[in-house]
Amino acid sequence: MKQVLHIKNMVCNRCIKVVKEELEKLDIQIEDIELGKVAISKSLDTSQTEEVRTVLHDNGFELIDDKKSQLIDRIKTIIIEKTHYSNEGKELVNFSEVIANEAGYDYSYLSKLFSSVEGITIEKYIINQKIEKVKELLVYGELTLNEISYQLGYSSVQHLSNQFKKVTGLTPSHFKKVKENKRKPLDEV
Repeated sequence: MKQVLHIKNMVCNRCIKVVKEELEKLDIQIEDIELGKVAISKSLDTSQTEEVRTVLHDNGFELIDDKKSQLIDRIKTIIIEKTHYSNEGKELVNFSEVIANEAGYDYSYLSKLFSSVEGITIEKYIINQKIEKVKELLVYGELTLNEISYQLGYSSVQHLSNQFKKVTGLTPSHFKKVKENKRKPLDEV
């Protein structure tokens, strides 16, 4: 019987690769794998579940069992996908609509649940993810601040700069001059 495993901190394509390789080492047949979840061909027994839990933990992931945690992880995955990996125009993303549609729940319910468990609002989480993407793009140095602002859906460079300074304490230009890498892994944002 098919089973879906929900996995916390699985936020990039390398994460998918690592999880896939580790599950294959345990002879677990994968039917489908994407950010945050893996569909396997047959249900795991208790000892297999513990093996999976251990191997995931050893690689910085976590098996999520309860529905609310799965829902919160799904919200985070949607935001990370849209902010960091989506090729569609980010200026068009209405996060509340996208999150409600993809998670299958009313946005106000999701917003309250997220805030109560995570201690920050979904909006603040989105801002933090966007700022991490700005940092990444600034470090690469391939785009102007104006292009970054447009790509991430900011109304203006000034709006991006103000938000960036509020979150990091630095202006984007000062951040770019500082040679230390102040970026965070996505699962720590």
